Amino acid sequence: MIIEEQVILIRINQGYYDNISKEKLYEVTRGIWKINPQRASDVKYAFALFKGIIKEVYQVNQWHKAGTLKYLHRDSSSFADSNRWEFEGRIANREIRSKYIGESLKDYFSKGSQNPIKYVNC
Repeated sequence: MIIEEQVILIRINQGYYDNISKEKLYEVTRGIWKINPQRASDVKYAFALFKGIIKEVYQVNQWHKAGTLKYLHRDSSSFADSNRWEFEGRIANREIRSKYIGESLKDYFSKGSQNPIKYVNC
């Protein structure tokens, strides 16, 4: 699988489970992350990955310091002043989602890599 767009890959292995709601999946994916804000400003899409498989694709509208945005399913009180970030976005359009959801991106991460974040084309 070759990714052509400017993307941030986010491994959500600890927060994902079968039948997760759309809202919870979005919250788990959008924050909170140690990222390079300058590099992330080029990101157009965020891919939610579970065990290397794309579960959802979000269009990233803007990055915010962690704790800025409201969470419905997480306690965000400890997020502020954490030097972490979260994005505001929405589910990507059908064309981009159908291109990527369900695809494996296991080859994009080095074996043994612990970092849940990977930039592609940024």
